[in-house]
Amino acid sequence: MSSIRGLVLDFGGVISNMRWDVAQELEREHGLERGTLAKTLYTTDEWRAVEVGRGDIEVWRAASHRALEQVAGRSMPPLHDRWRATIRLIDQNVELVRALKPRYRVAVLSNADVTLEERIRDGLGMADLFDTVVCSAVVGMAKPDHKVYRLAAKRLELKPEQCLFVDDAERNVDAAREVGMVAVHHRIYKGDDLAKQLAEHGVRPKR
Repeated sequence: MSSIRGLVLDFGGVISNMRWDVAQELEREHGLERGTLAKTLYTTDEWRAVEVGRGDIEVWRAASHRALEQVAGRSMPPLHDRWRATIRLIDQNVELVRALKPRYRVAVLSNADVTLEERIRDGLGMADLFDTVVCSAVVGMAKPDHKVYRLAAKRLELKPEQCLFVDDAERNVDAAREVGMVAVHHRIYKGDDLAKQLAEHGVRPKR
């Protein structure tokens, strides 16, 4: 019988589809190297400040667009906005979490700006789906910092060893394992089936 009592889930990539296919199509359309949109949005100093609650969201967005134009060497349309506008919930994963909720405590652990909790509560109406939301910008630390994983487990009133962590970034999965969590690398863009991945660890909805 599985000893897992809690689920710790990334938001972007596990609950919502980041639509990397759209990003890649925009990059092809505008003659950009693959990965340019993600790199100019999520690897800047401005983003690193925003994700731990020390930066301004509008400053980050403006800096990301400047970085994009610098890489392109020309004026560019707002491609980051076009890409992000296509991000949608992964319906089958949301329904799976809802089915698992009676048996497991559920946390979101996400590297995100300070609006995440509001978006989950008011924009998506999903507050009932999670026992806690650990947003990097609110708590002041981000994955793969070991402390933020331990915080998520603590908020669920569980030990890390009692938690299963799911993320689309391999380094975050590796860090979860280092603190003692069972961890799953879930990539919706590669066709991964979260229900099957969790079932491999004995995590299933109540029958």
